[in-house]
Amino acid sequence: MTPKGATLKGLPPSVMATVVMFLILIPAADSAIQINCSEPSQPALLEALAPIFNLSAIRPVMNLTTCTNVNIYFIMYEIIGVDEKGQLLLTYLWQDFWWMNEFVRWDPKQCGSDKISLPRKMFWVPDIVINEFMNENTAPFVPYVYLHSDGRVHDASPIRVVSSCNLDIYTFPFDIQDCTMTFNSYIHLAKDIMIVLDRDAENITKLSKSWMTTTGEWELLDITSHHSDRNIEGNYIDELVFHVRSVDRSSFKMTLILGYTVFLLIMNNLLPITGNTIPLINVFFSLCLALMVTSLLETVLITNLLCGSANFSPVPRWVRVFVLEILGHLVCLPQKTKEKSTFCMKPYAEATQQKADGPPEEKGPALEDKALQELRSLGRDLQAIRLQVQQQEGSQSSQEWIQVGSIIDRLLFGLYILFISVSFVTMIIIWVKS
Repeated sequence: MTPKGATLKGLPPSVMATVVMFLILIPAADSAIQINCSEPSQPALLEALAPIFNLSAIRPVMNLTTCTNVNIYFIMYEIIGVDEKGQLLLTYLWQDFWWMNEFVRWDPKQCGSDKISLPRKMFWVPDIVINEFMNENTAPFVPYVYLHSDGRVHDASPIRVVSSCNLDIYTFPFDIQDCTMTFNSYIHLAKDIMIVLDRDAENITKLSKSWMTTTGEWELLDITSHHSDRNIEGNYIDELVFHVRSVDRSSFKMTLILGYTVFLLIMNNLLPITGNTIPLINVFFSLCLALMVTSLLETVLITNLLCGSANFSPVPRWVRVFVLEILGHLVCLPQKTKEKSTFCMKPYAEATQQKADGPPEEKGPALEDKALQELRSLGRDLQAIRLQVQQQEGSQSSQEWIQVGSIIDRLLFGLYILFISVSFVTMIIIWVKS
């Protein structure tokens, strides 16, 4: 069966078995090897698969012109961080690969199982890499893959990705970073390996956000993908490109406060120690720092009033008079008129009156039973009225606290603008006259 002039003498047994198996497969190039198990057990299935393991060195297709489709998707478990200086994105992924092994099929009923986990070294594995990878993968190594009865191979493993990313800091601190992850075969061309997206990018984004257990400095916005063919000296390589968009969660005001503090420390070392007057630039930056701290405290106060008003006790009378009435008119936010809720009680009052009157012709025990029923019904109605009034009082208290927060916010905003304007004009006058 060997070609003319060819010989198998002197070859190692494993290589000889591979060649023999390959020569056997040539006549049946359009069908896979049907595995026959001696009994429905895992050891019998493993024994029947032994000849297939000798073919792990070649791509698992009957015809070399057949393209191997590698289905891929991943879940972004965490955005570890972004290295601005090194232009690096650090993420942790759970990646899944699927492809067909055309060399093997078996009957799940005959072999007792529709899949089996085996060491990955026994199979051909696609050389899918991330082009932007800049460091060694330090995630735990998974030594096994799943082989299914229809020839599908499932490879799942975690990966710690340190990828290069061209960070755009032009709009800092409101910047949104868009980093790419390009999956492709390192050596195989597009005619050999085609990368297919197993799940749409929207589903990957949804799964990634649901699996992220920690919320660090960076937040995932969305993940998009597109296919591309890269031409290298006339040869095309199939690529699947993912775009990962993330935004910085750090507080802008806290960043500015720290920046001003560091700047003041640097300026303190640069300015002379002795002198009769304080440099005007020190006064300017001290004023800016004070304004930043004040605005941060004001933000905390207003946010607490607007978001936690439902848990507060009713607004005290002096706050209602001073803030809602006096300051409200001062900042053009007058107190909202209270809507009377007596209309809610009218149906109960009318029904109670009708029940209390009762039919005039009824007398005796029947009248007493009817009166008892009416009293019970009246008690239930009064309890419902009480609950409704309590709910309206709670809602009214929450609305009043929200209005207090809005009035204080507008008042402090006006004072902030007035203080900045007066300070700016004063410093200009001092600068001109000095």
